[in-house]
Amino acid sequence: MQNRFYSGFDSDSLGGARKPDYRTSFQMDRDRIIHAHAFRKLQSKTQVFLSGEYDFYRTRLTHSMEVAQIGRSICTYLRSRGGPMRDDFYIDSDLVEAVCLAHDLGHPPFGHSGERTLQELMVTWGGFEGNAQTLHLLTETIYQNEAGVRGMAPTRALLDGVLKYKKLFREFAVPPRNHFLYDLQEKHRAFVFDGAAIPAELHAGEKLNALKSVECQVMDWADDAAYSLNDIVDGVKAGFLNRERIEVWAAGEALDAERQRWLEQLFDAIRADRLENAFAQRIGAFITACRLRERENFMSERTNRYRFELVVTPAAEREAAFYKKMANDIIFESPQLQQMEHKARRVLFDLWDSCWRNYVEKGPRVINILPPRVGRLIDAEATPAGKARQICDWLSGLTDGMIVRTYQRLFDPQFGSIRDLS
Repeated sequence: MQNRFYSGFDSDSLGGARKPDYRTSFQMDRDRIIHAHAFRKLQSKTQVFLSGEYDFYRTRLTHSMEVAQIGRSICTYLRSRGGPMRDDFYIDSDLVEAVCLAHDLGHPPFGHSGERTLQELMVTWGGFEGNAQTLHLLTETIYQNEAGVRGMAPTRALLDGVLKYKKLFREFAVPPRNHFLYDLQEKHRAFVFDGAAIPAELHAGEKLNALKSVECQVMDWADDAAYSLNDIVDGVKAGFLNRERIEVWAAGEALDAERQRWLEQLFDAIRADRLENAFAQRIGAFITACRLRERENFMSERTNRYRFELVVTPAAEREAAFYKKMANDIIFESPQLQQMEHKARRVLFDLWDSCWRNYVEKGPRVINILPPRVGRLIDAEATPAGKARQICDWLSGLTDGMIVRTYQRLFDPQFGSIRDLS
C-alpha cells in the first residue's frame, strides 16, 4: 500500500534519478549510511567519556543506534494513535531511522570539546558546526574518491531531516559559535526548499533555524530523550554521579515539587541498583509524550513534512531538561572532563598548526604529514578558506584513537616504532 504522506518531491535525489531497486528511496538512504566508513568511525568517537576507556560507555555509534530506535518507536506510536495517521498516511520509520543514524556523522573526535575547538579554529574560514558537517558529509565527502564521486546522492527528505539549522554563517550579524550552515551549503538549502523563496520574516533571529521538517523534529526529540537519560546512566556507572554529588548540586538549585520528585525517583533507582530499568521506562514515557498537529508555513502546501509538526508534552520536555542540566553541571563541568577539553584544544591546535605551515603557507613543503589523498585535496584548493576546510574535514573525520596516535607520532619522541605506524 502506497504511503500518501510522501510524494516524488520528498524522494527526489540530490544526485538525480536513482536506478530502480527493490527498496524504497528512504531504505536506500538508510542502507548507504549504515555501510559508510564515516558511520563505522562513530564507534571510536566520544559521546561523553573517551571512547575505548570502558566497554559499557556509550560511543557516538551506540548513541546513534539508540536514537534511531527511539525515532522508529515514535513513528510506530504516532501511527498507532490514529488521528491524522492512517494505514496509507504515516511518517516513514525507515526515513526517520536514516535521519537518526546520520545525525552525528559530522561530529569530530573528543566530543563537544573537539567541536568547540574546531569552531574556534575555523571562525575566520566560515566556521565549523557539527550539524553542518553532517550535511557536508552526506552531500560532498561520505563516498568521495578521486574519480569525482561525491556524497551519497541523498533524498530531499533525508537532507531536510538532518537540517536542524538552516541559517547560513554569513546571515548572522556576529559570527556564531554554532547553529548554522556553511555558506557554500546555500545550494543544498535551496535544494531542500526546491528553490522556494524563504519569507523575509524567517531571517529574523532564530526563526529560520526553528523551522524543521517533522522527521527532523522526531530525530531531535529522540536525541534529547536518549542523551538526557543515558548520560545520567553512564555518569553513575563511571562514578561521576552519586548521591553525595547530586545532593550538593541540588542544594544550589531552586527545585520545585516536580523536580524534587524526579530527584527522589533517581535516588531510589540508584539505591535499588535498577537505574537502567527505571530510565528505560522513562524513554517509553518520552515516546508516548509525542503528538502531531497541523501547521502553516511557506512549505506546508508542498509537503506533509511541513504540514505537520511534532508536539511533546511540556512535562516531558521539563524532565529531559532537568536531567540534561544535572549531567552538564556535574559531569561536563567536572575537572576530569575539563581536562579532556584542555587535551582536545592542545591536540587540535598543534595538528592544525602543523598542517597550516606545511600545506597552506607559501614556500616549500617541510614534511608530508597528511595522507597523500588529503594533501592533494588541499593542494587543489585555490583559496586559504578552501584549504582550511580540507584540513578541518580531515581533523573532524579522525576518531579519538586516530587523532591521539597522529599527535604522538608528530610530537612524542618516545612514540614511533614500526609497530606504531598503523
